Amino acid sequence: MQIFRLDGQTAFVTGAGSGIGQRIAIGLAEAGADIAGFDLPGSKGIGATVTAIEKLGRKAIALAGNVTQADDLARAVDEAEKALGPLQVAINAAGIANAAPAEEMPLDQWQHMLDINLTGIFLSCQAQARVMLPRRRGAIVNIASMSGSIVNRGIQQIHYNTSKAGVVHLTKSLAMEWVDRGIRVNAISPGYTSTPMNLRPEVAEQVKRFEAETPMGRMALVDEMVGPAVFLASAAASFVTGVDLLVDGGFECW
Repeated sequence: MQIFRLDGQTAFVTGAGSGIGQRIAIGLAEAGADIAGFDLPGSKGIGATVTAIEKLGRKAIALAGNVTQADDLARAVDEAEKALGPLQVAINAAGIANAAPAEEMPLDQWQHMLDINLTGIFLSCQAQARVMLPRRRGAIVNIASMSGSIVNRGIQQIHYNTSKAGVVHLTKSLAMEWVDRGIRVNAISPGYTSTPMNLRPEVAEQVKRFEAETPMGRMALVDEMVGPAVFLASAAASFVTGVDLLVDGGFECW
């Protein structure tokens, strides 16, 4: 269906070198977009992302920087537009996760999590909107987490949960600020997903619990984040803004 196509559009994807960000970047290209993939300097996966997109017959560039640095993002958006054309779609997927008991968590661990997962999303949206707003056109999708709405059993990650809750409300707040200026802003909140982080041997027993607690009985595949992202980025979601789309296999129902 043409309403879901992104032909001729330029998309900027943060965290495009691995996991959900990488798969969504490739998925947007499958829907017809050209992709500017942004990740940390030295990212081992960003080259593979670009190669996969070029094999689809779409244009792709790799951009290096840190989402906690406004200047890096501004420069990258400028480079993306020079190489690929006006930015119309942005997916903000860069993020980290770790765990520690709340009463023992060092301040720098708390701050680092919020700097990347929340401030990084804000700075990304800000840089993207600065070129979209004058044109009165754009779709931004932020990757949050079901952990922004629930507290995961047995995982001591108060900083992660807080950061993702912030992403959800940031998304809604930006959506309302820009609702009459041509930009839609939505979030996707994945449940437990088979990313490299969750495929490490040391978390194998934890993964069994994740699967048992999910009503659908398994973790999501990264492929299953592509459809929601393409939908929210495309004209199919032209009347959708300020939404936190749960993609969690029914987890929050229980």
